[in-house]
Amino acid sequence: MTVLEMIHAKGFYTYLHGFGAIDSWLYGTAKTASNSIHILTNADTTDLAKLFENLRYPGVDLADTAITDENETTYFFKCGQTTFLNSINKNKSSFTLLNFYYDYKTNIFYDPHGIYPILKEIRNNLINQKTDDNFFQILKEEMNLNIDPYRLLIDTALFISKYFNNDYQTDKSIQKITNLFYLHDGYPPSQEEQRLFLIELISSANPGLGLELLRSSGFINNLWHELAILEEADQSKDFHPEGNAWEHTLETFRHRKTGSNKNRPFQKQRSLIGNSFDLRLSLGLLLHDSGKPIASSTGNHRYDGHAQLGEIQARRFLESLGFDPSLIHDICFLVLNHMLPAALPRLPLYRTEQIMSSPLFPLLLELYRCDESSSFKGLDGYYESSAAYQQFLRNRRNPYRSSDGRKLSKKRRLKY
Repeated sequence: MTVLEMIHAKGFYTYLHGFGAIDSWLYGTAKTASNSIHILTNADTTDLAKLFENLRYPGVDLADTAITDENETTYFFKCGQTTFLNSINKNKSSFTLLNFYYDYKTNIFYDPHGIYPILKEIRNNLINQKTDDNFFQILKEEMNLNIDPYRLLIDTALFISKYFNNDYQTDKSIQKITNLFYLHDGYPPSQEEQRLFLIELISSANPGLGLELLRSSGFINNLWHELAILEEADQSKDFHPEGNAWEHTLETFRHRKTGSNKNRPFQKQRSLIGNSFDLRLSLGLLLHDSGKPIASSTGNHRYDGHAQLGEIQARRFLESLGFDPSLIHDICFLVLNHMLPAALPRLPLYRTEQIMSSPLFPLLLELYRCDESSSFKGLDGYYESSAAYQQFLRNRRNPYRSSDGRKLSKKRRLKY
C-alpha cells in the first residue's frame, strides 16, 4: 500500500495541502507529481510512528514528521489537525494562496482563498494578462496578512515555475511581483526547506521564471552566493548572444527534455506537467558555469579553468544545502567535465576513455546539448560528439576491436 493508503486503513483522514492538492485538481489524480507532498492529518506523531519505521522529525517550522517512500517522494505531516474543516469555514482570511486542499478519502477540494479561476485558466492553458492581474491581486492581498515574505516568495516562485509558461517571463511581470517583497522583514528558510524548495523549483517545467524572481527580489543574493555572482560573468556576444552567465544558465533549462525515469512514480502524469526532468541534469545546468565568475581571463583564454573551479563552487553550494553526498558526486562530475564533450572527436582515447565509461556520460552529453542549444551555436558539435561516443560503445562491444577501434590479435582477443 502507498503511504496515504496505509494511513486511511487505520481510520485517519489526510488532506493534501498546497502544490500536491493543486496538482491533483489540475491533472485529475491524487498521484501528485510533486517531489514533496504536504499533508494535514488527525493522526498524531505516535500514530504515524507505529505505521512507519523510518519516520523522521524535520523541525516544527517545516512539519511535525516526514517520511520518504521507495519512489523518493517525501511526505510531510502536520499532525493532530482535528478542527481542520471548522478552521476553513470560520477563518478564511488566514489562508494563503497555496492553502488549497484535497481530501484524499472523499475526493473533495477546498479553496478558501478563491484561486479556482486562476487554476481553471492554467488547466485550459489560457495564461494571459487577466491571469497575471488576478495572480498579482491575490499576492497583494496575502502581503496584508503578515505572511513571512520568504515563505510567500518561495510559494510564488514555485507557482509560476510549475504552472506558467515561458511567455509569462517579461521584465515587467517579474518586476511587478518583485516590488511586493521586503525580505529584510522575514526569516530565511532552514537548510532543509531551502534544499526541498530548490529540488521542486529545479524540477519544474520553467524554473527560469522562479529563479529570475528569486534573483530580482534579493533571495539569491542573500542566501545563494554561488549563484548570485553568475551575473558578474560577462560573455562574448559572438558565442553567447543570450547574455551573461546567469542569463545563459536560465536559457539552458528551456532545452531540457522530459523522459522516462524508472525511479519516479506516475510518469504519465509527471510528463503532462513537465515535472519529469532529471534532477542531476537540472542541478548540473544550474551550476555548470559557476566557476566563471572566479576564473581568470588572459588574452584569448577567457575563464581559464572555470570547470575545475566550478566543481569546487558546486560542491560548496550543494553541501551548504545538505544534499546527499552521492548526488553531489554526480553533479560535480557533470560540472568538472562539461567542457569535454565539445573536444571529444579530437581527443585521444587515453584522455577520454575513463570518462566515457562512466554511467553518467550520457547525462553529460545531454548537458552539452542544452548548453550548446542555449548559446545559439548550433548542434553540429553535439552530433559529432554523440557519434564519437556511439563508436566507442560499439568498439567496446566488439571482441575483435580495442576501445579505440584497432584490430586485436588472437592473443589479445582472448585477453579481452
